[in-house]
Amino acid sequence: MPTFDIVRKSNIDNTFRVSKVMDDFDVKVEHSTEEFHGEIKFPDNWQIGIIVGGSGTGKSTIGRELFGDLINDDFEYKSKSVIDDMPGKDIQEIQKMFYAVGFGSVPSWLKPYSVLSNGEKMRVDLARKMLSSDFIVFDEFTSVVDRKVARVMSIAINKAIKRYPNKKFVAIGCHFDVIEFLQPDWTFNTDKMQQVFQYPHEVSNNLKLKNANELSGENLNVIII
Repeated sequence: MPTFDIVRKSNIDNTFRVSKVMDDFDVKVEHSTEEFHGEIKFPDNWQIGIIVGGSGTGKSTIGRELFGDLINDDFEYKSKSVIDDMPGKDIQEIQKMFYAVGFGSVPSWLKPYSVLSNGEKMRVDLARKMLSSDFIVFDEFTSVVDRKVARVMSIAINKAIKRYPNKKFVAIGCHFDVIEFLQPDWTFNTDKMQQVFQYPHEVSNNLKLKNANELSGENLNVIII
């Protein structure tokens, strides 16, 4: 049962601009402190997990505390085709992984990473990580793609991970809709700093109920007006 007790304290550098802002707004601050405390219960034989919450709630900090360097990704794509940037020598395994993560456009395999769309880049990043490691941590998950692409991506990832029983995938992001799409084995909500014990079908039903209520409200407003 991983636990984390993170305290980050930094002193304020009293520069001219800092002093001016503190004087203008009558703020007296000597240091800033961030604290994050919690625990995550990993189910037996889990494969997919999510750390999700709003901006500034400690998602990446917690992920780095729990998973170390796995969260970092400083890989540079240097080849003129992304397929040549993939690790390993088995071309068939690379092709299988591209298809598994939903990157099935063969002409795009032959393009450099820099010209791909955000959705394609995310798929390539995932394929590379899955080819490189059995434990994948993906920070800012679906943050740069629209929600339709996020849904397709998440479903593809779920299927891909399930094909490899030895692999584990942790998504870190701010979008709660991926809980339904990705269907994780565990979810940790950094807004409340607690684990969410809710199965995917319950999330789906709640989302449908919420959408139905919102739709009914809109229709009702139209009728009243």
